[in-house]
Amino acid sequence: MPTARTASPQVTTLRLGDVEITRVIEFSDISPMTTDVFFPGSTPEEWRRHAALLDPDHWDARTDLTRVATQSWVLRSEGRVVVIDTGAGNGKYRPLQPIWSYLDTGYLASLAAAGVRREDVDLVVNTHLHDDHVGWNTYLDGRDWVPTFPNATYLMPAIDVTYWHPDNLHRTQFGRGNQNVYEDSVQPVIDAGLVTTWEDSFVIDGNLRLEPAPGHTPGSAVVHLESGGERAVFAGDLLHGAIQIHEPHLNSCFEEDEEGARASRARMFAYAADHRALVFPAHLPGQGAFEIRREGSGFGLARWAPFSRT
Repeated sequence: MPTARTASPQVTTLRLGDVEITRVIEFSDISPMTTDVFFPGSTPEEWRRHAALLDPDHWDARTDLTRVATQSWVLRSEGRVVVIDTGAGNGKYRPLQPIWSYLDTGYLASLAAAGVRREDVDLVVNTHLHDDHVGWNTYLDGRDWVPTFPNATYLMPAIDVTYWHPDNLHRTQFGRGNQNVYEDSVQPVIDAGLVTTWEDSFVIDGNLRLEPAPGHTPGSAVVHLESGGERAVFAGDLLHGAIQIHEPHLNSCFEEDEEGARASRARMFAYAADHRALVFPAHLPGQGAFEIRREGSGFGLARWAPFSRT
């Protein structure tokens, strides 16, 4: 069983096999989205049914507002430091995503509290190229966006690198919401020669591998961890809220391909339930990660990960 230790109010670490996992939170608070906006197919009855699970960490029943976190998972594996997803970033203009626009957070200080300097990071994994997963790929140095992690290789899904290019945004579902993202958070690391793109699958090391999980975006991916008999899935945006643990048919409002997102979520849940794999999404507040189990023809919460609540 994994054990946890609290390194600071915002950084909690556990170990699975030979891999140390640290949660680094950029942002965690009430979101501006009510349940019907964030999860357009959901019903009030579904939220009431799961109120004991959701309120208060994931949903404020009084206001019907959802709660959201943005976080990175920092892994130490085979002597390397791996950062999975880099949040929204500071000082970035997101005209149609005001929740992520011109942020000023202590993300780098939280990384430092986890014992990670920018120069220490060996590998950055962007599970997909939405604004809130690539923001700290870069930071503003004078008037230029430059790589935050100068010694890292940035792994990006090849499909998303093409799909989210500014020339193609008009063909996407969520394109306007991702405005400016490529220019300030993707292109600078490409220009610096730090990006490796991948397709089909990618072996990171003996403990970690990337697998496609398309739907949320065409290139969306998950990171599988297998080490010392322990398993985990770093799920990116395969789910956005805890309600999807019990209601996996629900999609957020941000899916490029709704049926594809449901299919990838179903595959991930089946694997996680059958292998007792912890699931580490990008956006769950509270205890942040969970173990799932089969319940009849569906799924339910087996336990929360032993992280402190946010």
